[in-house]
Amino acid sequence: MDLGNVMKSPKHFAITDDVHQRAVLLVRLRLPWLIVGLIGGLAISFLVSRFENVLSTNLYLVFFIPVIVYLSDAVGTQTETIYIRNMSTFKDNFAKYLAKEILVGSFLGVILSLLLGLAAFIWLRSAETAITVGFAMFINTIIAPVVAIVIPEILFKQNIDPALGGGPFTTVIQDFVSLLIYFLVATVIIL
Repeated sequence: MDLGNVMKSPKHFAITDDVHQRAVLLVRLRLPWLIVGLIGGLAISFLVSRFENVLSTNLYLVFFIPVIVYLSDAVGTQTETIYIRNMSTFKDNFAKYLAKEILVGSFLGVILSLLLGLAAFIWLRSAETAITVGFAMFINTIIAPVVAIVIPEILFKQNIDPALGGGPFTTVIQDFVSLLIYFLVATVIIL
């Protein structure tokens, strides 16, 4: 199976009604993206292992991996869903739309990072952990909309259906980026 041809979905072949499509076709269109996600997930596992020293220095950091990944993905997914839904109306406004979403991500980042940092401090009484998770959340919340817009835009420009590939591919990229940022921030603050 040629992955490149399977992943491309020309406009005349876009899936608009999953109910009437054969399950085999839907699996053939979706599976390659999920395999990319599987490979990316393994790369993320390797990434986490590279920061074993930081994690062993402050085991509390492990507790926040799910929330860092989840909130980064949630911010990105909201942005991506809205962007893909409205792609046809943003033809000449990509830069303006991206700038607006970075601003929205900044506002969300301030709120979410303060709440997460405060929760971490109340729970664990560790200023170091609270600052680490709060600052990493702030950065990730600004970057998530960028990833969520740029990847579907690239897929669309390559005549690849962003509704099929955007979600799984963007998610694995966002997970990798969010954990990399988290561990880099932790390395600077804790080590």
